[in-house]
Amino acid sequence: MSEFSLSTAEAGTALPELPEQHITRTLLALFAGASGDHNPIHIDADAARAAGLDDVIAHGMLSMALLGRLLTEWVPVGDLLSFRVRFSAPTPVHARLRCTGVVKAVEEAVAESGVPRRARIGVTVRIVDGPLTVRGEALVRLPEPQGAPS
Repeated sequence: MSEFSLSTAEAGTALPELPEQHITRTLLALFAGASGDHNPIHIDADAARAAGLDDVIAHGMLSMALLGRLLTEWVPVGDLLSFRVRFSAPTPVHARLRCTGVVKAVEEAVAESGVPRRARIGVTVRIVDGPLTVRGEALVRLPEPQGAPS
């Protein structure tokens, strides 16, 4: 298998996936502490059931953070130009998640305008054997392809 490189990426190129992520109560408690989001539906099963849920659910921002990690494995955080997501389904405790990204388009640099070469990357979180929970898009600055004139 060839090594992934954003400098040679084109539309349709898949980013290497993160290892499967398992949502545990411990992870939710740690994320609540780190993020300051102590909404009881994320950490208290009784409160979650009182809100009409079967059990606690993961923070939406936890899924977004996982996608951020997927992106920054391959592009420096300073080259992440924009990043947005939509949440489409809750992520229950004990879910196993797949975080994926695919290059949707590569836009060439426009020297006179200062616009860098960049890629639009579609990102998703899906529960293994279940629904898509998050869909989004990132715009990242790309390095010039090797051998390109400077």
